[in-house]
Amino acid sequence: MKMNKTMLTMGVAASLMLAACSGTDAESESDAGGVSGTLDFYTSQPDTDATALVNAFNEQHPDVDVNVFRSGTEEVIGKVLAEEQAGDVQADVLLVADSVTFEGLKEQDLLQPYESGELEAIPEDFVDPDHTYTGTKVMATVLAVNMEKTEQLPDSWDVLTDTASKEEAIMPSPLYSGAAAYNAGVFTRQDNFGWAFYQALKDNGTSVVQGNGAALKAVQSGEKTYGMVVDYIVANAKAEGSPVDLVYPEEGVPVITEPIGMIKDTDNEDAAKAFIDFVLSEEGQKLASELGYTPIRTGVDAPEGLKSIDEMNVLTAPLDELSNGRNDDKREFKELFGE
Repeated sequence: MKMNKTMLTMGVAASLMLAACSGTDAESESDAGGVSGTLDFYTSQPDTDATALVNAFNEQHPDVDVNVFRSGTEEVIGKVLAEEQAGDVQADVLLVADSVTFEGLKEQDLLQPYESGELEAIPEDFVDPDHTYTGTKVMATVLAVNMEKTEQLPDSWDVLTDTASKEEAIMPSPLYSGAAAYNAGVFTRQDNFGWAFYQALKDNGTSVVQGNGAALKAVQSGEKTYGMVVDYIVANAKAEGSPVDLVYPEEGVPVITEPIGMIKDTDNEDAAKAFIDFVLSEEGQKLASELGYTPIRTGVDAPEGLKSIDEMNVLTAPLDELSNGRNDDKREFKELFGE
């Protein structure tokens, strides 16, 4: 499958002229942010969200030029691994879908530990014990429903495999989307789902597209009635007037935390640490909420229409099983769906 890439280069370069008579004061003003130089940020966030994050960071640290590479999680990691193979990883900071992805990078010794001062406000369950990565938000995969095509909201994942919904469902591919890869790992390790669930999805004509955004668009347009989609983009679409709604099915939902971490031997450690601190800070987490995400930091409210982690029935599986089994899960999915 051909992947679409988006390479964004964003940054605010602050060049302050030093006057001969006030050089010390000017230098002090330039260094007020504490960090400078170039930072390469690789992420699977939507373009607009990555832009908003970088702009907000640059308000505090105007002397850092942030270069952004954005694509699906699987392609972002593929780029990192290709650069590592070539002996020159360009990325300084990664922010991609899930902890399983970071566990893989950690096992390959590609991450540099950093214990941010902001961790006191982050629940311990979402922080790697070795401090190589930290969750940044809470994103559940839910049912997206086109309300113009159905009379009532379902309450179970079973609607996707019901013959009445044949060819009416869509989902992102685990071969492109980190969230979808995580979902496959979690669902197939539940006694009441397993690979039989994915076989039933296939048999019922479920369509597969690259990412969550494409899946939601199909539901919004009425091309499909149901989608397996991360919650925040459905809530955002609903708030903007789209005829969609979201359901947290009664069996439970997989949850990813879109962690952030620093690449080992980064060229700009100070800027990388400052960027991680900002994302986890109260200001950074309020920005996440404004963008429609459920913040991971305690004391920052979830946006309207989304559940907090305490309100969700979360489906989980052992992290080591998810990490060790990811490639097999993707291979199994590809054999089943041919995607």
